[in-house]
Amino acid sequence: MSLPPLSLYVHLPWCVQKCPYCDFNSHTAGEAAPRQRYLDALLVDLEDEASRGEGRKLESIFLGGGTPSLFSPDEIGRLLEGIRACFDIADNAEITMEANPGTVECGKPAGYRDAGINRLSFGGQSFNDQLLKKIGRIHNSEDIVRAVNDAQAAGVHNVNIDLMHGLPGQDVAVALEDLETAISLAPTHISWYQLTLEPNTVFYARPPGDLPDEETLYAIQDRGQALLAESGYRQYEVSAFARDDKVCAHNLNYWLFGDYLAAGAGAHGKISDALGVFRYQKPANPLQYMKTIETRGQTAAAVRVAGTELIFEFMLNALRLSDGFSDAIFCERTGLGADELEAVMRDVCEKGLVARVDASRWQATPLGRRFLNDLQAEFLPDKP
Repeated sequence: MSLPPLSLYVHLPWCVQKCPYCDFNSHTAGEAAPRQRYLDALLVDLEDEASRGEGRKLESIFLGGGTPSLFSPDEIGRLLEGIRACFDIADNAEITMEANPGTVECGKPAGYRDAGINRLSFGGQSFNDQLLKKIGRIHNSEDIVRAVNDAQAAGVHNVNIDLMHGLPGQDVAVALEDLETAISLAPTHISWYQLTLEPNTVFYARPPGDLPDEETLYAIQDRGQALLAESGYRQYEVSAFARDDKVCAHNLNYWLFGDYLAAGAGAHGKISDALGVFRYQKPANPLQYMKTIETRGQTAAAVRVAGTELIFEFMLNALRLSDGFSDAIFCERTGLGADELEAVMRDVCEKGLVARVDASRWQATPLGRRFLNDLQAEFLPDKP
C-alpha cells in the first residue's frame, strides 16, 4: 500500500464560552486557560508525533479548537517553531488557524501572518445579530466584517468564513442575506453548513422551538448553492465552496482518506504503514492530557482499521466530494483491490445513489447527495 499525503492537526481546546450547538472538544476558560503549560505539553507531543510520522513531509497544518485565536501571535509563533523543529514541511504547505471574530483581537492578523499562518478561518456563523444571539455567539456582524478586512489588509488573502443555515427563526431571505454579505467580503472559501442538533449539546437537550421546516431547509440549500455558484464559488464538497480553486487542502486530505498526525487534547489521528491503516486519539480532557504528557504516559494507542470498517470510513469521507473518487485512490488509501470496490458499490448503484462517472471514477448521484446520510449508512460495518 503506497503512503498517502500527510497532514498535522493541532487542537487548542479553550473558548470564552461554550455555544449551545457545539459538540466539539472545547472547554470554557478564556483568559484563565493554562496556555503556557499547554504549549509545553504540545511541544513534547509533537516530538512523539514526529516519530510516528517517520520522516514524512507535512503537506498541511491546521490549528483548530476551541478557539485558537485565544492564543497570542507570539504563542502561535512558538508552537509553529516547535512544529518546524520536528517536521519537514512542504514549501507550499497550507497553514490554517481557526479564529473567532470576537476573540481575534487577542492578536492582530498581521501577527499571526508573521508567525507563519497563511490561511485564516473565521467562525462567523451568521451576519444577523439576532440570530448570533440565539445561537450563543459572543461576536456581532461588524466583528466578522472587521476581522476579514483586517486579515486581507495584512496580506492573509486565503480566508474562509464559516456560515450556518437552518438557524432558529431563519427563512430563505435571511439565509441568502448571510451568503450575500459573506460573498461581498470576497473570501477565497466559504464553509456553509446546516445546523444539526448533536447529542451532548444544549440544543439537543432543549431544541429551539422555531427551527425551519424541511421545505424551508431544502429551499435555503437549493437557492444558496445557486447563489454561490453564480458568484464564482465552486461546491467541491457537501458544505465547502471555493473560488480561484482555493480549496482547503487540509480538509481535502481528510476527505480523500489521507493521513494526519494529531497533537493536543482530544485530537484524532490516522496513519498508514506497511501493516495497514491505524487510528488513535489523545486524552480529551485538557488537564488529563497535560498530566499524561508531563508524566510521559501513553497518550494514544493506535488501533487498526480493517475490513468493512475500513471501507465505511473511506466512503464516509470520499462520498462527500462533488467529484467523487477514483478506483486508484480507493486502492492506494485502503490497500484493498478494485474487485472489492466493485462488489461493495453494486448495491448502491442499483439503488441509484452512486454512479460511475467514467471507467475509473465513482460519484454520488443527485439522489445520493440529497440523501447522503442514507448513502453513507449503506456501508456501515454492521449493516445486514
